[in-house]
Amino acid sequence: MQERLQKVLANVGVASRRKVEEFIIEGRVKVNGKIASLGDKCDIEKDLVTLDDKPVKSEDKKAYYLLNKPKGYISSVKDERGRKTVVDLLPQNLRIYPVGRLDYATEGLLLLTNDGELTHFLIHPKFEIEKTYIAKVKGDLTKEKLETLRNGVMLTDGKTAPAKVKILESGEIFKVKVTIHEGRNREIRRMFEAVGCVVIALKRIKFANLDLTGVERGKYRELTNSEVKSLYALQTKNNGNRRGRGGNDGGDNGG
Repeated sequence: MQERLQKVLANVGVASRRKVEEFIIEGRVKVNGKIASLGDKCDIEKDLVTLDDKPVKSEDKKAYYLLNKPKGYISSVKDERGRKTVVDLLPQNLRIYPVGRLDYATEGLLLLTNDGELTHFLIHPKFEIEKTYIAKVKGDLTKEKLETLRNGVMLTDGKTAPAKVKILESGEIFKVKVTIHEGRNREIRRMFEAVGCVVIALKRIKFANLDLTGVERGKYRELTNSEVKSLYALQTKNNGNRRGRGGNDGGDNGG
């Protein structure tokens, strides 16, 4: 059956749908020897589809991993500057990709998978998948600033959606729990900068209904079947909740 090329390649685990669209725009994808364009369709079982002239084949087994990312790793498969990437921490025989990003200096929960459709759902802002972080913040974090963060902060790329913000420890350095569902570049750091504070450490502790229980820094584990099913159930639920409502495209890079 013919389907849109970016959907097909995401389904077989090449990358997220948005990343596949970038590959197509860059001219790296061909169908039966012809450079593909956005909007093209194909049948992965009948057509010869290549990425960088290497055949793309359907994958039977999906893989789902949860990583406790340390600082100093890039949330990518490879880095042009030769820096360490998160896939260096996982078995090298896997072809999986990060679900969104955590900044170089941000640590914590990062999902990796070859399930392109699930990736698309988890990082698309219209589905409002929550991510929770613990931030160590330097500056005078007043009640007024907290309310500003909770109601939305005006950044250079527009006002943020309301966030859940709770102070866990006060002092010269504040420890703050923050939950957002957007994924703008360096969003949490920029939110605090906008109210005159500086994030000096940031860790994601929860993504959707998953947390870091039992996973030490730099270590990983596979998701259980029940966890994968719970993510799909969340997708079904959010599809129902969002029916008839729009949303802007975006990634997941809240750190």
